[in-house]
Amino acid sequence: MDDLELIFTMLGEASTTKIAKSKDVQGLEENKIAAKQGGEVAGNARRELEEKIGESLVSDENFLDIPEKLKRRKKKLIEQAGIV
Repeated sequence: MDDLELIFTMLGEASTTKIAKSKDVQGLEENKIAAKQGGEVAGNARRELEEKIGESLVSDENFLDIPEKLKRRKKKLIEQAGIV
């Protein structure tokens, strides 16, 4: 995930939160609707930018470097195994 993918993900999350709070949603079903609407906001913005630049923003990259991912995974496995 690169920086723009992360930004659009954050836009979807923030939009969802704002929609949910402004409509005072309650329960799973209403929150699903707010999440769908928030995702649409971010998706529309992403597609509009892609149209303007003429290329896709979706990448195969991971935001974390592979060595950092491996360190975190190793640390998690050690913690799960109870090794200090």
